[in-house]
Amino acid sequence: MNLDQKTIAIIGLGYVGLPLAVEFGKHRPVLGFDINADRVNELRQGRDHTLECSTEELALAKQLAFSCDNNDLQEAQVFIVTVPTPVDQANRPDLTPLIKASETVGLALKAGDVVIYESTVYPGATEEVCVPVLERHSGLIFNKDFFCGYSPERINPGDKVNTLTTIRKIVSGSTPEVADAVDALYSQIIKAGTWKAGSLKVAEAAKVIENSQRDLNIAFVNELSVIFERIGIDTLEVLEAAGSKWNFLPFRPGMVGGHCIGVDPYYLTHKAEEVGYHPQVILAGRRINDNMARYAARNVIKRMLNNGIDVPRSTVGVLGVTFKENCPDIRNSKVADLVRELQAWNVNVVVVDPWADPEEVRHEYGIELSTLDGAQPVDSLIVAVGHEEFRAMDSAALRRLCKGDCQPVLGDLKSLYDRHAATRDGFTVFRL
Repeated sequence: MNLDQKTIAIIGLGYVGLPLAVEFGKHRPVLGFDINADRVNELRQGRDHTLECSTEELALAKQLAFSCDNNDLQEAQVFIVTVPTPVDQANRPDLTPLIKASETVGLALKAGDVVIYESTVYPGATEEVCVPVLERHSGLIFNKDFFCGYSPERINPGDKVNTLTTIRKIVSGSTPEVADAVDALYSQIIKAGTWKAGSLKVAEAAKVIENSQRDLNIAFVNELSVIFERIGIDTLEVLEAAGSKWNFLPFRPGMVGGHCIGVDPYYLTHKAEEVGYHPQVILAGRRINDNMARYAARNVIKRMLNNGIDVPRSTVGVLGVTFKENCPDIRNSKVADLVRELQAWNVNVVVVDPWADPEEVRHEYGIELSTLDGAQPVDSLIVAVGHEEFRAMDSAALRRLCKGDCQPVLGDLKSLYDRHAATRDGFTVFRL
């Protein structure tokens, strides 16, 4: 099987799909498809609000076209699905976007076509969930009339060093011949090389454990942070001391949000329970990480009370609402949990984020973004995200944003500032 002369359709033009479409569009005909007409129009104008691709990068993809018209998919022979795979309110996998995308592809599927999934799923989901949808809507037979591949995304939003082409890519196919074809396809754009997995399930499992492993490592240091706070020692000092050994892993405590690390473990545990095993370690890590935003808020509140601040009549400034630094992505941001916990204490919360889209934050979390300039000083501050704008400030600048007639609390959740300098500037410091 040779995919060299085939037209590619990328289904979903978010943080994963757009960079992929741009790279392929530099070399061959590509249709970037999204059901959001506003997103398609934005990209046609050379703008990307996710900031993953610059106007210059979009312009380099000479063979890339954008569409939200299902009929345009008929021209493609290779379909790459890059839609989100979130969890629901009960932390169960929500495969609705994946199923809808498979329905759309199924209606355009023709004999000889290949469908490659990049969305993160549990092992077996491609064959157990997606393939039946493709068969039902196309009338074709899997591995006879059409074929599938799985090549998990490894995009790190906001990272301009570890980008799509510089990260080794896992590839797989529903037959050995398809695996070779998928490998050759991605090898056209992936400078770092590929890793051919033995089956779709192996590739699916490899992806889901990447983020589960990271989640557990962060949960470990988060639990250490809770313990060390009770002992009365600084977690960062301990980690730096332990890091003097060559094989100590440099994980740091923090709130674990986003569309990957805070979600993917639930896909793995869902499948584990489906096959009769109740996972313990993975879910324990999830419980710890899911609680860190509330834990941080309560520790700030406790210190405010100790400082004599009237908490129910206080205002707390929160710097940052995106799920990570220097990135506009707000999906599954745990800062929303932090804000809700503060509001449960009747605190007036002022949220500031120069990277986030105010309308998106309002729609997703009901939070109105504001500004802090010292004209209306706050009682305490929580620096929740390590944006470069916040890193450029020092504790003296932060202190000027607070009232002068009280001892404010600085919740330095990312350990950005010198805690001794912050104490000298009048803060009571809490950090994870």
